[in-house]
Amino acid sequence: MALYAPFPNKKYSIIYADPPWDYKGQLQHTGSGGKESGGAVRHYPTVPVSEMKTWDVASMSEENCLLFMWSSSPHLDQAIQLGKAWGFQWATVAFVWDKQRPNPGFYTMSQCELCLVFRRGKIPQPRGARNMRQLVQVKRTRHSEKPDVVRERIEKMFPQQRKIELFARKRYRGWDAWGLEIH
Repeated sequence: MALYAPFPNKKYSIIYADPPWDYKGQLQHTGSGGKESGGAVRHYPTVPVSEMKTWDVASMSEENCLLFMWSSSPHLDQAIQLGKAWGFQWATVAFVWDKQRPNPGFYTMSQCELCLVFRRGKIPQPRGARNMRQLVQVKRTRHSEKPDVVRERIEKMFPQQRKIELFARKRYRGWDAWGLEIH
């Protein structure tokens, strides 16, 4: 965690994370004309899951807290392990993002990313909207940039809870932000 600042000394009921998954330095796919275009390592520092598992995310979690975590399909098992290592119980898939643009995959053409939800204690109260749809159909833009609609849906579901985004790129009103790329 030497690259990152310490976690804030606050407690949160909602944690939203897009971990910098390490693909072991490999590029995930080849772009048009045979040019390499994928690969997180080309865009930001990645962190091995073994290292992320040692981070004390539980220290900033309220007794009743939800962790919303993004995972690509190849990291699904590691994401579940990471959520558990951070002190949470696996709950379900909260959101499925259809990026509307497929990428070559090893088995099928990949165009979806998953936002998982984990629970620590009970679901935070009071709750807001309970009619949020799981499917998010928003065209992919920049590498690893997630659709704002997911954050907005979480806000509607839990409007009164203290929230933080881990590995954030921007600051949003009502959210604390932690990460290397905050603008």
